[in-house]
Amino acid sequence: MKYHRVLISFFTLLLPSIVLASEGGNHQVDFPIWSGSFFVALLLAIAIFPLVNSEWWGKKYGYVSLGLAIPAAILVFLKDWHLLLNSVIDYISFIILLGSLFVISGGIVIRISARGTPKLNCILLFIGSIFASLIGTTGASMVLIRPIIRANRWRNNISHIFIFFIFMVSNIGGILTPLGDPPLFLGFLRGVPFFWTLRLIPFWLFAVAILLPIFFFIDSYFLKQEDVKSEEWFLKSLDESSQKRVEIEGKINFLFLFMVIGSFFIPTIFREIVMLIAAGLSIYFTPFTMREENTFTYHPIIEVAILFAGIFITMVPMLTMLEVNGSKLGITEPWQFFWAAGGLSSFLDNAPTYLVFISTALGVAHTKGIMIIGVPVTYLKAISVGSVFMGANSYIGNGPNLMVKAICEENNITMPSFFGYMAWSVGILVPLFIIITFVFF
Repeated sequence: MKYHRVLISFFTLLLPSIVLASEGGNHQVDFPIWSGSFFVALLLAIAIFPLVNSEWWGKKYGYVSLGLAIPAAILVFLKDWHLLLNSVIDYISFIILLGSLFVISGGIVIRISARGTPKLNCILLFIGSIFASLIGTTGASMVLIRPIIRANRWRNNISHIFIFFIFMVSNIGGILTPLGDPPLFLGFLRGVPFFWTLRLIPFWLFAVAILLPIFFFIDSYFLKQEDVKSEEWFLKSLDESSQKRVEIEGKINFLFLFMVIGSFFIPTIFREIVMLIAAGLSIYFTPFTMREENTFTYHPIIEVAILFAGIFITMVPMLTMLEVNGSKLGITEPWQFFWAAGGLSSFLDNAPTYLVFISTALGVAHTKGIMIIGVPVTYLKAISVGSVFMGANSYIGNGPNLMVKAICEENNITMPSFFGYMAWSVGILVPLFIIITFVFF
């Protein structure tokens, strides 16, 4: 319990610094190419060290993240301290959002008195891909990850379920509203109409219609490999007195969840304060036994907070170089924006990447047609879909990805390594994105 008190106190003390973000820092700053080495080194560390020595990495990842973030922070500070401050502010808002949703969802217990079969898993993934646009990819991921783990705990080969969970719930499902994913919310703040994202429904339908059958086939294959005794154990473990196939406890946390969603529409500082209050109320009003049933601990959010602290600092030079030189990249076609925004969102935070390519689109927006915030609709669609969809290409493409991985591993589910996960995304998602390119762009 001490961790959440420390985190809340830390972020509360830092929140006043947000006021300073509006002062200065408007001139362009360019960084030398070598300054991107800090981010590349951190990316490689996250990918390689768990493979080489997972025990060492589990104990030392914080030192690695901090060791690369400090020299990068010094470099950014010397160039323009406003860039460093803005990155810290973005990180604080980011981790408060993730943390509050993590804490609140940890108090919601969804009991599914049914076996995790391909049919049930498809239904849950489909529901999650809808909820992701209503309560955000992080909210939907944190609410649904434990019920799916619980329903499939009788099976042995289940890592593929959570890989597709990351694909569909933690990323692709957030495309339909500005509440779904941070890039779309930033677009809303920049003037994109709230309901404009509903025009992206064809992309969502197309992706879901392809991924669900693929998942059903793969899940059916792995189900055939299961031991019948495991299924018998699961059936005996069900509460035979229960008449409900689905039971929800801790419903008061949905109120706190809606508080977080509602805070999106109020100014910064107040938004983060509301999120912290909602998380605090969840901790106070949720019986500890509920969190125990969810095997809830603070370890996943602490790991994500530490790693993303390094990511947010070390990626500043990379993003700044892109913003300064974006117009020189020769990106002029919708399909180029789709792959450029998506490719970078696979490894950089997709929210600032979205803004970088919006700025790039403004610089080359010489085509005729309908314009939104000065950007042709075809460009805006390409940037939006690329930023949201391709966040699923790696564990660090979107915040919920690493959280899902950490929660699974905490529940003794073996998840693929960084490169192992990318083997799945390259084999399944990249062909999907190629088809989307030819069909839509």
